[in-house]
Amino acid sequence: MTARAETTTDRRALIAECVNERVWAVVGASTDPAKWGNRIYRALKESGYRVYPVNPRADRIDGDPCYPSLADLPERPGVVDVVVPPKLGLAVAEEAARAGIARIWFQPGAESAENVARARELGLKTVADACALVERKPHW
Repeated sequence: MTARAETTTDRRALIAECVNERVWAVVGASTDPAKWGNRIYRALKESGYRVYPVNPRADRIDGDPCYPSLADLPERPGVVDVVVPPKLGLAVAEEAARAGIARIWFQPGAESAENVARARELGLKTVADACALVERKPHW
């Protein structure tokens, strides 16, 4: 098996592992239904996941309490989905590692090479260059 095939296999396995986690946090969840942070939050929720919106500028999203940080969540999520600009993603990865969260998923547009490398350095299982809304369809 080539290194490329191993990488692809590992990536697919990690995506499946994330999709099978039933508790997610969406950092960058939005009150605006047109924004990806809201679309992803709603899709997870509508698919039966327990999902926590994280946004320090919102009190509620879709009628649910919104949390200012990962440290404020009532339980530790299995996956943190990152839907914030890359300049904020590094802090999210570091906060996730401090909180003992095992998996982080950088949505397209939220990832950067630096953020992905740092998340992996911190020991986080990291998905990037993939959209949770697309990847979930065969699984959810």
